[in-house]
Amino acid sequence: MTEPAFTLDPRLAADTAEVGDLALCRVLLMDDARFPWLILVPRRHGLTEITDLSEAESAGLWQETRLATGVMQALSKPDKVNIGALGNVVSQLHVHIVGRFRSDPAWPGPVWGFETRKPYPLHARAQLLERAGALFSAA
Repeated sequence: MTEPAFTLDPRLAADTAEVGDLALCRVLLMDDARFPWLILVPRRHGLTEITDLSEAESAGLWQETRLATGVMQALSKPDKVNIGALGNVVSQLHVHIVGRFRSDPAWPGPVWGFETRKPYPLHARAQLLERAGALFSAA
C-alpha cells in the first residue's frame, strides 16, 4: 500500500514562496517583509506532531532546523532566531525559523497575531529566494 502524496496545506501555500527541498523538508519563505522567516515542512502525508516522525526523520528534522537557522543567520544577521512548531491554526507539521531584531515591530513579543502580514515587493522576494537558495546549496 502506497502512502498518499505530500501536499502543502493551502494556508501555508497562500502565505509563502518556495525556496526548495531538503532531504526531508520543503523550505518556504514566509511572505512577510516585517520579519525574515523560513518554514520547514516535512514532506510526509498527514503529520501534525513532531512525534509523528520516525526517530530517524525526527533527527533529520532537527538537522534541517539547525541548517535553516544557520541560513537565517547568514541571510539576515538577526539579533535572535526564534524556532517554533505551533500548529494551532495550520495543523500540518511545520517548523518556523524567524529572525528577530530588537528593532522589529513586535519585539520582544511573538510575531504571531501581530498586526497584518506585509508581503514583500516581488523583486525583493525574488532576490531573497535566490539568496536563501544559494545559502542552502552552499551549506
